[in-house]
Amino acid sequence: MDTIRQQLSAARRIVVKVGSSLLTDGGRALDRRFIGILAAEIDALRREGREVALVTSGAVAAGVGALGIARPREIRMKQAAAAVGQSRLMHAYEEAFGALGVQVAQVLVTHDDLANRRRFLNARNTLSALFELEVVPVFNENDTVVVEEIKVGDNDNLSSLVASLIGAELLVILSDIEGLFDADPRSNSQAKRIPFVPRIDARITRLAGGSGSAAGTGGMVTKLEAARKAAAYGIPTVIAQGMTEKVLTRIVGGEDIGTLFSATGDRLAGRKHWIAFSVKPTGRLVVDSGAVKALREGKRSLLPSGILRAEGKFARGDALAVCDESGQEFARGLSDYGTDEVLRIAGKQSSEIENILGYKYSDVVIHRDDLVMLDADAS
Repeated sequence: MDTIRQQLSAARRIVVKVGSSLLTDGGRALDRRFIGILAAEIDALRREGREVALVTSGAVAAGVGALGIARPREIRMKQAAAAVGQSRLMHAYEEAFGALGVQVAQVLVTHDDLANRRRFLNARNTLSALFELEVVPVFNENDTVVVEEIKVGDNDNLSSLVASLIGAELLVILSDIEGLFDADPRSNSQAKRIPFVPRIDARITRLAGGSGSAAGTGGMVTKLEAARKAAAYGIPTVIAQGMTEKVLTRIVGGEDIGTLFSATGDRLAGRKHWIAFSVKPTGRLVVDSGAVKALREGKRSLLPSGILRAEGKFARGDALAVCDESGQEFARGLSDYGTDEVLRIAGKQSSEIENILGYKYSDVVIHRDDLVMLDADAS
């Protein structure tokens, strides 16, 4: 583990995620003192020649504090609070970084932005330009306009998507807890921090507790989800207590702080990571056992002959969940055909497609280059 920790010092591009519990005073107002400390920490990394993107929570909490209301439960009221709080949150960052001579840029995104391949690539180009200009990008979910169908869901998972977007080499999630424990430290004084997790399996997932603090939406469950997604892209993650002195400098210095989640050995290509984690499936394909074996073991494309049924309404190019006969999703990919077309060619040979449809895009429904196998233990 010490060797892996020491390798973090080589990370040149880093994503830092910070939660509402650290940024606000119990969800009532922004903690400008902490924001100033965070800005100084990030600036210290920049002065070492690193590029840092910040993923921040806190807009809703800042709005709640400004409005003097209880934290809302309805989406529309959360959106209203975010509309009030987002400008205050960014102003706090502008003041903190500005005192250090550093420019910041606001980047508001939704899941829909990252699921659209064109927008994904456009955003990547913009971020590249910001880093060239030595600007710190500050990401947040666009709570003001987001609706339930396109929510990323929490800024932990958003941070893993940002890490894949910018090609980061390290993801740091700062929280109000010191890392992952072998029991709930809030109720068990004997709980011990787990310093290193080589792989997030079912046992590790069970260790995650429930919801987070009152100021935020994410708990350890979402942090593990983020670490798993980052690992699939070849990015290690550290979950650590954000109030620890010089926490970022010490993490990249190789100190045993927080919990380090190792990157997996099989690094997904950027496109396949996008398919696996950034795109929400619009339909499902249920395939037979022969197709499951061909996809899992043979790394083959999905042929129409192996499809038992198609569910949902989808168009050519949409992402689909690929499931076995029990309904368990084991793969995800981009379809070469729409719903009506798949229903007509399901169970047929590729040589029959043109006769059935009157045309043919390809011999396969999902090409292997557009197909990602999902880790059943981690999903």
